Amino acid sequence: MAKFKKILIANRGEIALRVIRTAREMGIKTVAVYSKADQDSLHVRFADEAVCIGPPSSAESYLDMSRIIAAAEITNSDAIHPGYGFLSENARFSRICQENNIKFIGASPEMIEAMGDKSMAKTTMKKAGVPCVPGSEGLLTSLEDAKRVAKLIKYPIMLKATAGGGGKGMQVCNNDAELAEAWEKTRREAKAAFGNDAMYMEKFVEQPRHIEIQIVGDQHGNFCHLSERDCSIQRRHQKLVEETPSPFMTKRLRQKMGNAAIKAAKAVNYEGAGTVEFLVDKDRNFYFMEMNTRIQVEHTITEEVIDHDLIREQIKVAMGIKISGKNYEPTKHSMQCRINAEDPFNGFRPSPGKITVYHAPGGHGVRVDTHVYAGYTIPPYYDSMISKLIVTARTREETIDKMLRALGEYVIEGVKTTIPFHIQLLQNEDFRKGNFTTKFLETFELKPI
Repeated sequence: MAKFKKILIANRGEIALRVIRTAREMGIKTVAVYSKADQDSLHVRFADEAVCIGPPSSAESYLDMSRIIAAAEITNSDAIHPGYGFLSENARFSRICQENNIKFIGASPEMIEAMGDKSMAKTTMKKAGVPCVPGSEGLLTSLEDAKRVAKLIKYPIMLKATAGGGGKGMQVCNNDAELAEAWEKTRREAKAAFGNDAMYMEKFVEQPRHIEIQIVGDQHGNFCHLSERDCSIQRRHQKLVEETPSPFMTKRLRQKMGNAAIKAAKAVNYEGAGTVEFLVDKDRNFYFMEMNTRIQVEHTITEEVIDHDLIREQIKVAMGIKISGKNYEPTKHSMQCRINAEDPFNGFRPSPGKITVYHAPGGHGVRVDTHVYAGYTIPPYYDSMISKLIVTARTREETIDKMLRALGEYVIEGVKTTIPFHIQLLQNEDFRKGNFTTKFLETFELKPI
């Protein structure tokens, strides 16, 4: 396939700016799309061209496929990079790009469909020999069917929406009474959020770690993994801190999980950069959770420890270039803190508004991915993440100390941010020792300042 001449980025904020930077280094022109609320964002300023695609509402702008395709056509773009979120894992959009002879820099419709339906994905992974959490075979047909499966795998169980994501459409149940109560409630929530109330069930893994493996596959049947990321520090299933390598990882476990992730990629003939996510229990047994068929927010830390540009890799794979097929292990330690415009002392309530003062940290091993600046107004319509602070050092201890120094230098005034939360978290003794699970923040006490 010939080199792309122009890529339209069907996204906003820091990920759009991230793609623009790599494309420019590769000599490829870029097109930014933006809603009226994002006209002052840096991704609009630094793209070669910019097209307004609608009002602030995501449904009328970043999720409007016809407007994005129209923008690609009028700018003669030959490829679309979806970033993460929005349409990045939308099989219909991937198919529409194909039908309009525009290369979708991501997974094919078939791959997205195979992995997007959680029940189907689990069945595919079982056939491929990837360890899965014990649970229902396919979708549950009724509450009675759910009770039968729960009896087989034993409580506690997790009731899950097959189309779920982002912590929605899921409920832990410890007995038949709780299952009966959760059945209708969880289905209603799933129907409202995803338009699909189909449910399945899994054994609830206690004291779990959330560890994912970065994989890459090309159009020629080559696959590799780029080691792991520990994403266990979460609040309501939303990641706040990611690091690599995981403090819970062993060389043997990394090899086993890496091999399993490659099996998963091969099972769907995966093309592009993707992530296979696992739950790991206290005995280091691991179970397939889901596969994300896109670039992840936390791809940055993988880039830092293996010195590899994953956006460049995505673009090269989409152009038909072969990957090396080499598996990687981290040679350093890297950690990312998501800086959100939220008030951590008020239930993490969103804090949109105008940034009056902005100063980003710097120094050796410090990276800031952001689209904001002094004078920028954070709109209230989208995800509250405004920046990603990434630091890299030789050891985990050095990385934590460097991150604390960088957080201390980071000045954002005019809005509330999660910087104080991160500072307190990194000073916590258990966190520093690596003693945490996905439930860590349920008991973590934030001290008022």
